[in-house]
Amino acid sequence: MTRASLVVPSYAGAERLPRLLDALAQQTHDDWEAVVVLDGEVDGSAQILRGRRDLPLRTVVLPTNQGRVAALNAGFRAADGEVLIRCDDDFEPAPHHVSAHVAAHERRECGVIGLPRNIAPDSAYLRTYGLDADERHRVAALSARPAERWRFWGGNTSVTREVFDRVGEFDDRYRGYGWEDVDFGYRVHRLGVPIDVVEATEVRHHMASVDTSTRAQRAFWSGQARRQFEAIHGPDVSAPPGPPTWWSRATDAVASRLDERRVARLGSAVDKALPALPTPVGRKAVALVVESSARAGFDNNEPR
Repeated sequence: MTRASLVVPSYAGAERLPRLLDALAQQTHDDWEAVVVLDGEVDGSAQILRGRRDLPLRTVVLPTNQGRVAALNAGFRAADGEVLIRCDDDFEPAPHHVSAHVAAHERRECGVIGLPRNIAPDSAYLRTYGLDADERHRVAALSARPAERWRFWGGNTSVTREVFDRVGEFDDRYRGYGWEDVDFGYRVHRLGVPIDVVEATEVRHHMASVDTSTRAQRAFWSGQARRQFEAIHGPDVSAPPGPPTWWSRATDAVASRLDERRVARLGSAVDKALPALPTPVGRKAVALVVESSARAGFDNNEPR
């Protein structure tokens, strides 16, 4: 058995995979493999993978695009490692990445969360909102109480094969964007397995959400997926209810007027306005759009 397997779900990743593969070529650990699952072959990704004979790669090709959950489950089933590391295809891991994940599991039985360090071209969105939001997410994850860490389970995480088999596969009821990862983390927590946020496993993440419009659309889809999470686990698990505030009333009011098309249009309008807005005003404007979009996705749509 291999000591560690990285499981990489990928769809239309021909532009992203070379950077990831170059980073994997620098790994210092000497006993690992990468299982790359192509969720349908649409852009020559398989040829790129075949060309990297310098790496311990195995490729699983799904015949059609079946979604991220199907790709993850196919990869975790195929993986041979004792430590199973999820690794999204837009990551750029540091040379010690595999070693850091393995070391965390040698210290104790646990689930491991590694944080993303988001990378994107400079933009008004990034300066006004993106960098600040990333830092707040980082601080929240590092300071989270042990019982709340599952909420930060994402694309850079790991468990042992033994824990994965106890938790079970990713839930195929998540058919759209998001929350399949949080759901898995919650099930790790529910088993009583402690979750550690390990700074040494941080990765550079070349993110797709590079403007308000894209970020808002993903928030909308994530809201839909959160509804699915609550349908499975109950309404009080995903976010403990709190008293209404002026901000929650504002986001509810905006959300009541949004659908998926309007989310994209509103995000684009804010992107156009951002260069002219003072930073505090622009930050609130983006936050209002993003949080209202998430609420609209949750309120106005069936579970996705």
